[in-house]
Amino acid sequence: MKSVLLIGLGRFGKHMAEKLAELNHEVMAIDKREDRVNEILPLVTDAQIGDAASKSFLETLGVDNFDICFVAIGDDFQSSLVITSYLKELGARKVVSRASMEIQRQFLLRNGADDVIYPEKQLAVWSAIRYTTDHIQDYIALDDEYAIYDLSVPSEWHDKTVGALDIRKKFNLNLLAVREKGQPSIVVNGETRMREGQTILVLGKWKDIQRCFRV
Repeated sequence: MKSVLLIGLGRFGKHMAEKLAELNHEVMAIDKREDRVNEILPLVTDAQIGDAASKSFLETLGVDNFDICFVAIGDDFQSSLVITSYLKELGARKVVSRASMEIQRQFLLRNGADDVIYPEKQLAVWSAIRYTTDHIQDYIALDDEYAIYDLSVPSEWHDKTVGALDIRKKFNLNLLAVREKGQPSIVVNGETRMREGQTILVLGKWKDIQRCFRV
């Protein structure tokens, strides 16, 4: 469990607050709008109405006591930039800020953000890959090159073993797990046999996924 300061309770911030609460983190939520604060208050540890772009207001929160501070503002980049800078100046341990475009990401990083969330770009990339390929059910990007892909087993793999397919040697891909009827099996070895209806979790580069699965 972590202590989290969440600034900004628009749609993105609200969804984040709900998920953080579901994960049993201690969340202090901040927004200038009373209606947003009142709506989220039953879910979080505490919530306050206030202008986080005011340094004096941030000082009252003790930002250095939180494990992580999220700046989830999406409609006022100037405020997001100012808040990010103030948080680091006041000793915040880790600041993750939201950006809506690449130039914003660059400015936020220069002004103290430890990391930047770019949801529009991330969702666009996910959608493009997910809905234009035959085998990919889902994927999680690990960095600019590597990702974990959830793929349906190609028909030509049916009844073949992991050892016979040898995708690690042929395509530089690592098979992490096999799932059948939604249940994962983390015990994967050379004798594990591929069957119709299974999905697999594969770690690797996009270019190698393209070669292996012809996407």
